[in-house]
Amino acid sequence: MLDRIELEVGDGEYLVLVGPSGSGKTTLLRLIAGLEVPDAGRLCIDGRDQATVDPADRGVGLVFQGHALFPHLTARENLALPLRLRRLADGQIYKQVNAIGASMGLTGHLDRLPEHLSGGERQRVALGRALIGGSQILLLDEPLSNLDPEVRAQLRGELRRVATRHRLTVLHVTHDQREALSLGDRIAVLRGGCLQQTGTPRELYHRPANPFVARFLGDPPMNLWRLPDGSWCGVRPEHLAWKPEGSPVVTGVVARTEFNGRDGWVVVDHPDGDIFCAPPTEGPAPKIGSVVQLYAAPAHQHLFPATSINPAHAA
Repeated sequence: MLDRIELEVGDGEYLVLVGPSGSGKTTLLRLIAGLEVPDAGRLCIDGRDQATVDPADRGVGLVFQGHALFPHLTARENLALPLRLRRLADGQIYKQVNAIGASMGLTGHLDRLPEHLSGGERQRVALGRALIGGSQILLLDEPLSNLDPEVRAQLRGELRRVATRHRLTVLHVTHDQREALSLGDRIAVLRGGCLQQTGTPRELYHRPANPFVARFLGDPPMNLWRLPDGSWCGVRPEHLAWKPEGSPVVTGVVARTEFNGRDGWVVVDHPDGDIFCAPPTEGPAPKIGSVVQLYAAPAHQHLFPATSINPAHAA
């Protein structure tokens, strides 16, 4: 269920929708596509209220998490379906299918059945089928979540290129914050059917509106701890320092170190939750069990009111 969502998406914009399961992301896509009807409010495309517009006439393409390809049809035949429904001549269909196949990197694969295509190739067919009907609005519901990490990384770049090449307006639902931060012109964060914040990736990362957004974007997430006056202080892990920058902002006990193949983190035990920070650049590494003080410049400290949600439940 969505609650009073006010959201405007610009022509040609790539908007990424993020939030936990049940936050309303897919429901919003289904409303735009016409698969569900809103109980109240208005949903407009190019200034026109869509209440009486048939889903087939909205100029919207929808790609689900599953590829939804017909297994008995070749990639070429799957791509041709929207054109055959419009009763285009065979010559026009052949030309358009070849064109979209080339733009999606499917040349040489068009006469294969889905079972003989890789996961990335099947997803390209699904994307191409959504585009071939002339849709200028593309709704993507977790389109990359079933793919291997290497293929996901490749298709992330291809999605942006396709959107730019075809001048598409895209609404992309994902649980992957790396996808959100790397793909979106803007990001919209939802929770419990309510819109928490919209903005560019940098705006949301560096100026989160509340602890939920602060914790949802970032890996590791923003550190949060309660101050004596009851408010919350938040600092990104990369902005915590071992050398004094004014007075210490947090004190804790070194619990462990973590290495994820790219970055190393020192994890400090704190009553309000684990505190992540980069290892010191000079001097010996901190010993497990040692008491440490960490610092942050005032510009990197985010203060949230005492009425903010408990950060332990933020994500």
